[in-house]
Amino acid sequence: MSDSKPSVMDTRRDQMFPVLATAEIDRLRRFSEPRAYKKGDFLSRTGEVTSGLMVFLAGTVRVTAHDKPDETIVTYAPGHFLGELVQLSGRPSLTDAVALSDVEVLVISPPHLRELIVAEAEIGERIMRALILRRVGLLERNVGGPIIIGRADNRDVLRLENFLARNGHPHQRLDPETDECAKTWVERFHVKPGELPIVICPDGNMLRNPGENQLARCIGLTHAVDTNKIYDVAIVGSGPAGLAAAVYATSEGLSVIVLDCRAFGGQAGASARIENYLGFPTGISGIALMARAYNQAQKFGAEMAIPEEVDCMREDMSSGARRYVLSLKGGQSVKARAVVVASGAEYRRLDVSNLSEFEGAHVHYWASPLEAQLCAGQEVALVGAGNSAGQAAVYLASHAAKVWMIVRGKSLDATMSRYLCDRIAAQPNIEVLTETEVVALSGDNGMLEQVSWRGRRSGTETSRDIRHLFLLIGAAPNTNWLALSDIERDAKGFVCADAFQDKGKFPLQTNRPGIFAIGDVRSGSVKRVAASVGEGAQVVAAIHAYLAANGMPEEIVNPAGGSVRV
Repeated sequence: MSDSKPSVMDTRRDQMFPVLATAEIDRLRRFSEPRAYKKGDFLSRTGEVTSGLMVFLAGTVRVTAHDKPDETIVTYAPGHFLGELVQLSGRPSLTDAVALSDVEVLVISPPHLRELIVAEAEIGERIMRALILRRVGLLERNVGGPIIIGRADNRDVLRLENFLARNGHPHQRLDPETDECAKTWVERFHVKPGELPIVICPDGNMLRNPGENQLARCIGLTHAVDTNKIYDVAIVGSGPAGLAAAVYATSEGLSVIVLDCRAFGGQAGASARIENYLGFPTGISGIALMARAYNQAQKFGAEMAIPEEVDCMREDMSSGARRYVLSLKGGQSVKARAVVVASGAEYRRLDVSNLSEFEGAHVHYWASPLEAQLCAGQEVALVGAGNSAGQAAVYLASHAAKVWMIVRGKSLDATMSRYLCDRIAAQPNIEVLTETEVVALSGDNGMLEQVSWRGRRSGTETSRDIRHLFLLIGAAPNTNWLALSDIERDAKGFVCADAFQDKGKFPLQTNRPGIFAIGDVRSGSVKRVAASVGEGAQVVAAIHAYLAANGMPEEIVNPAGGSVRV
């Protein structure tokens, strides 16, 4: 029996491609401008930024993948609209669209599209749902993204694939040893084996083992930051806390920029399944939950600068009012009246001398479908005893032959939710080794071959032939970028910011006025997704109060003209 799932195109086609009634189109005219195209004209080209969402008044248009022009994805007619999530953010198109006849459309630019979705709630909901489902459809078919050429177990291939997957961007991977097209690319550009992977961008540019920022620029995922603009709020980190703050702040009329050095979602985005988040009784994958929050923040107008890494932060009083300047590693800078530190925490590394030799290809810090494919049918080891470790163990157990779960403590009960403990106990191919620690890794040329662990009481050492080790062993705060900012931190490096108003400070404010800390990076926070989301909502009320106390105009402090709603 086939275990393949039906595609979203099969199951939700009506929602992906709704037909707007004449009366509904008339309601959209105030957000748009009319435009006409001749037969054979391109309305969008892969890799090029379009004018915006296009609502069809007359004519038909055919949409295809750039590399498969003979295969139709969909044909649009009057009442349909052309676009997917890139039209919300103004990024390059992932598909080609060519007019099959003379065409008349209403073009809705990205800023006006966001206004439409908020102002016309019912129509906006249908459009938003369609845009999201269309992206899901493109991801299922790997349409419109770059092509990565390299072996699946290459650490840099995994790095790039994870970056694109966690940013919700379609891509393909081709192995030059088995795929003739990939082999042709390698021969054409005289690529040596040590120079792999290479990446072919949609615009035809080739990159040799690029960094994430270089790849993001090539595919249009990033764009230049407006260095002259002063944002009301700059949020550093796009995990649950940062995205929640972005949603609530933008929905209340504040201008917001969100910065993250990797991808949206944080550690929650890497969770295979979250089952204890309110409102999702059947569970939801971390990436699906965080993608909804990411799109929601964009819907209200949050500007996303991902990947952009903050190098340092300084205060600027030159204008007579307090501003903060965040310097980015690429040389740009961001100015804001208030800053939210939501940079989260990172999993700690194992204290084994040769760990770095195997990181990336054989030692992993999350369990995504990419890693699950690599270890299918094999024995794997996983170190950790928190909820993230439990979720990863259960997920991996559905792919691996056996999961050895290595725990320093006496049991899982003290650090893991009850439902996960029960589920782990019910899995026949998960074996939990308590009071045990990994002591050695063995292998050659970056290929992990063996993992050794020792019982902390017995002293007995065991070695197993294992090629993949997963580490989810607690969190270290991601606060190095604050080293020169005079932000008070506790002994472990987490940022000090009380959840309640204290000593003249606003709730969640640090020792520096206008700088707030939320989520896992905050000292004393509850390391749960729901708690982080709650702090993201709470901090917006504190920011409004701070801005009001510092002489901000009424329309910025309180755009609704009444009490602040959170």
